[in-house]
Amino acid sequence: MLDRTATKFSHVKPGDTQFASGGLRDFFLYRDLGVAEATNGQVIAHLVKANMPPEGGTGWHRHEANFQIVIMVKGWARFMYEDQETLVEAGDVVHQRPGIRHFLFDYSPDMEYLEIVSPADFKSVDVEPAAAVPPATPWE
Repeated sequence: MLDRTATKFSHVKPGDTQFASGGLRDFFLYRDLGVAEATNGQVIAHLVKANMPPEGGTGWHRHEANFQIVIMVKGWARFMYEDQETLVEAGDVVHQRPGIRHFLFDYSPDMEYLEIVSPADFKSVDVEPAAAVPPATPWE
């Protein structure tokens, strides 16, 4: 049976939280969806959107997390997952297995994605490059 004391009901409407800086990457804006608080830190869900051009991208890294998915809501992003270039477009869903080395190196100005990660306080760890990274597309 589900322990209903471990989590709380949460309902966040579009006007309840705003996009803000101060997240993992300074070139993105983040909108908290209330899930981390509702799950006592078991899961985080936030919307992430482009704020500045992808001049350096995220760099090669991995996450110390048990679960992570990215659902592209608007626009597109190009990732390197290990040695595989991957275009993620609006409507696509990516499950990033725990520990996979990756690099988000290019994205459209209107890029926005939903990210769900467990635990909420997951860590990002820099890693050695897995492959060469193609150049980003300049913003007009």
